[in-house]
Amino acid sequence: MKKKILILGGSGYIGTVLIKNLVKRNLFNVTNIDNLIYGGSDRNTDTVKKSKLYSFHKMDIRDIKTAKFIPQDLHSVVILFGLVGDPITAKYKKLSHEINRKAIINAINFFKKKKIRLIFISTCSNYGLMNDEKKLAKENTILKPLSLYAKDKVFVENFLQNNKQKFNFDYTILRFSTAFGISPRMRFDLTISDFAHQIYFKKKLDVYDPYTWRPYCHVEDLSNAIIKVILAKKNLIKEQVFNVGVNNNNFTKKKIVEEILKFKNNTKINYLSKGSDPRNYRVDFSKIKKKLNFKCKWTVADGIKELLVCFKKEIFKNVKKQGNYNIIKKII
Repeated sequence: MKKKILILGGSGYIGTVLIKNLVKRNLFNVTNIDNLIYGGSDRNTDTVKKSKLYSFHKMDIRDIKTAKFIPQDLHSVVILFGLVGDPITAKYKKLSHEINRKAIINAINFFKKKKIRLIFISTCSNYGLMNDEKKLAKENTILKPLSLYAKDKVFVENFLQNNKQKFNFDYTILRFSTAFGISPRMRFDLTISDFAHQIYFKKKLDVYDPYTWRPYCHVEDLSNAIIKVILAKKNLIKEQVFNVGVNNNNFTKKKIVEEILKFKNNTKINYLSKGSDPRNYRVDFSKIKKKLNFKCKWTVADGIKELLVCFKKEIFKNVKKQGNYNIIKKII
């Protein structure tokens, strides 16, 4: 019997890749709820939409209590929805609080009596600013969120951890690295895709705080981490926090630029200081590797080559209109 999976916010950058991979495995029935906040239709591929294993429901997850179509015998719920990223949450502070805190807490409480697996997608941005660049942030490292986006993620993490005795479900928190890679719902406001696009087309790039560190992870690997948790033995994932990524993909912005220039080097690069984003952290991913045997297949170089091939083939058009920095099209 196929496991029934509910994805909250499955029409976005990571969700569309996750659902594609869930359907492809032929092990799951997938229900996706998304309010299509950026406009348009469900961004999942036509192959997914035509599959009998997939169903889509457009609704505002803030009204999840009114949903009549959620399967009763769920195996897992994946919480992906929210305003994602620093720029958009800074722009829509009130809405961010309403969705990224209140709505997520309401969704958690909605499922609290169900014996399911609940997977909350958090972020490595929670580490904020590491004073010692030689140290790698582990799951028990003190969190220092700087942005509203990260502060909301930490708030939800704390809610789960502080109220676990009230829940019948088994929860897992996944702190994602900064994502890169090709997706049906593409984003060009993320570091690697943004830098690659500007170097390829504009031949000019301003890089602020070039020596600050971040971890990066391909959307395919992030998707596979979620599936690992869905399929893992209960004792391995219950009430666990995992950083998701690989140590070799800890990069400074300057190192990313240098990696792109190996393939496209006729670009003027301006390295500048005192940008608007002071985050600086390197992350340790040994726990998820050891405990769940999770391994990333994609390097930063692989992701860059993938993007450049797409640029050459003119696969992406109207790039400026793709990304979470966009003005929100419609709130249901």
